[in-house]
Amino acid sequence: MEFKFSEITGVIVLEMRGNIVGGPAAIQLNDTVHKFIKEGKKNFVVNMDGVDLINSSGLGILISNLTNVKNNGGDLRLSHLSPKIRQIFQITKLSTVFKQYDTAEDAVKSFS
Repeated sequence: MEFKFSEITGVIVLEMRGNIVGGPAAIQLNDTVHKFIKEGKKNFVVNMDGVDLINSSGLGILISNLTNVKNNGGDLRLSHLSPKIRQIFQITKLSTVFKQYDTAEDAVKSFS
């Protein structure tokens, strides 16, 4: 899993690449989100356009970050889910937990 951050109108956009399956990158991701929260950032978009696979550990990473962000008065929204990834969210009922958008731009605009 690889990721990079950018900021658009006060919203942190996290671009994910590869497989979200846990490991050292997950710890780095959690630490980075914590850092942004300490800096006063509240709203996040996870752009999953480059995600090929997500397993239960990966889902746990997203849930943990969503919980952390919500506990600090913000929200974490998803964009660009492939049909395969979208199906995983539907099967696990996480589609009712995460707000999902077709594009990162639409997700960012949803915070306005």
